[in-house]
Amino acid sequence: MDSNKQIIALCPNFYKIMNFVPMENDLVTEKIIKIYQEYIFRIDLNNPEDVESVKNVDFIIGKYIDDYIFRKAFQKQILEVRIRKDVKDILKELVKSIIKIFDKYEEDTTKVIYISHWI
Repeated sequence: MDSNKQIIALCPNFYKIMNFVPMENDLVTEKIIKIYQEYIFRIDLNNPEDVESVKNVDFIIGKYIDDYIFRKAFQKQILEVRIRKDVKDILKELVKSIIKIFDKYEEDTTKVIYISHWI
């Protein structure tokens, strides 16, 4: 099977993401979609870490497309990302930052529910 077809098979949100039309002047969303596209087609399918990160990024960007509240929070956070100059693979570091932003968002928005006991 062609490697591009294998990659697309790993990404159930691929067509939804690629066909998404951002609002006018939404440069952040355009850049995020370009980063997504560049990253997924650049990975090594034999590296399980790369395959897992592609699945994660696909899920995250799919949520970005579907969830307006997450999109706004994500856009604020992504503009604050700083990448060191000595990094060899800027795209991979950016993807790691995207995953960290999502993890932090999930942690902050997930509420802990305690079951109270009646006295």
